[in-house]
Amino acid sequence: MTTKPKSFKTKLWIYFMLFAAIIFSVLWLLQTVFLQSFYNDMLIKNTKRAARIIEENSSGENVTDVIDTVTLDNSILVFVTDTNGNVIYCSDEYKGAHQKNHIDDMKNTDEPDKIMTKNKHIGNYRNLPEGYGEFLVNLNENGGTPIEYSTDMIYVYGTYIDYYGTEENAVLYVSTTLDAVGSAVSIIRVQLMWVTLLSLIAGFILSWFIAKSFDKPVSQLSLKAKKLGDPDYPKEFKKGFCTELDDLSDKLDTTSEKLIESRNFQMELLANVSHDLRTPLTMIKGYAEIIRDTSWDDEEQCSADIAVIVRETDRLTGLVNEILEYSELKVGERTEDFEKIDLSVLINKVCDSFENLYKHKDETIEREIEKGIFVMGNSSRLERAVYNLIDNAFRHTDESRKVTVRLYSCDDNARIEVVDYGMGIPKQEIEHIWDRYYTSRQRKGKGVSGLGLAIVKQTVNMHNGKCFAESEEGKGSTFWIELDKCHILK
Repeated sequence: MTTKPKSFKTKLWIYFMLFAAIIFSVLWLLQTVFLQSFYNDMLIKNTKRAARIIEENSSGENVTDVIDTVTLDNSILVFVTDTNGNVIYCSDEYKGAHQKNHIDDMKNTDEPDKIMTKNKHIGNYRNLPEGYGEFLVNLNENGGTPIEYSTDMIYVYGTYIDYYGTEENAVLYVSTTLDAVGSAVSIIRVQLMWVTLLSLIAGFILSWFIAKSFDKPVSQLSLKAKKLGDPDYPKEFKKGFCTELDDLSDKLDTTSEKLIESRNFQMELLANVSHDLRTPLTMIKGYAEIIRDTSWDDEEQCSADIAVIVRETDRLTGLVNEILEYSELKVGERTEDFEKIDLSVLINKVCDSFENLYKHKDETIEREIEKGIFVMGNSSRLERAVYNLIDNAFRHTDESRKVTVRLYSCDDNARIEVVDYGMGIPKQEIEHIWDRYYTSRQRKGKGVSGLGLAIVKQTVNMHNGKCFAESEEGKGSTFWIELDKCHILK
């Protein structure tokens, strides 16, 4: 498979290799080009620190022990002389061995006068450094202030000190070799060459596998994103590689389901509501033309035709309102506006509305409403759901025109029960009565749009409740709304 130059896998691999190249470039610079400079700076700092230690202890009785310890720890050369260049004491990192061997040699000689006191140099077994005379001149010309200088090979520090056992100022000379690391650079360079080569090969292989591992889930997510809302949307995704990618996959699945649901809703709206919209519009237009052409002068006929237009307009308005209400419920399933509601008062209010509406007719509502039942919810939504249930019951009840409304506690839940005494619903249709547009298609068009019970179900779902129905043909139907017990306030 050809890899695209700008693909995620290719870029990730290139960035990983670039990072490795930068790391090794810096390592090469530090370990080869700048190694000598770093090494020299460290040696100079250590030498200055050692000289300060000697200066601070130069007037003490144990000055020679201090000098020996400092020279051994820092690998430096120390001379203490008088202002004329006569050696008082000297020491280097090999002082212990030199001192012991020289004392043994002196014991076997006939010149014991060469052996000096503890704070004096024991014999002249090490000559003064080359250019020491020039060093004394420069120190003297500097007015007693410490001097320091360096060449390609050594670093020198000098100053005047008060030395134990001498009456005049003594001269402290401290030096160290700067080129000691030169021979190690070539060894380090060879080692770095092998380390770099092996690391780059390992990094090349590792970065390729890492890039490939990231590319596979990202490619799957890209495919899922391209097919959002499509019937062939791929849900397969191997989780576990990365939590963020797993979460993104879940969100894409949820989004795709909502898009498919929205698309299905639009298709059903066009397929099922178009007829309900067309019929009242056709009748409104037809009766308006009749009034215009034939019954304009016939007051009675004109009034009847206008009544048909008004009735169909009301029907059309109710249909549009129910469609808009259901769409709003589907889109905005929010609970921020929930509040404490006295469900008993709310249901009595809805029943009062129906009694006022049908007070000149024979419709009757029997109430069995328990007092003091509270829930958390949206008052207007719940009121609309109860209204739809009672309205549906009146549309399908028998000639008695009676509907029973109950509210009571059931297992710490609030249950709303609406009973009609009509022809009932066949068992095979019970599971479909909550579907959108079912009434207008299957139940002889007794509803406005077939969305009434769908609105009830959506409202109950928004309140984390349950709704269900029971029916027996010839004896009527019972519809329940049961709000989850977590919404009951004790």
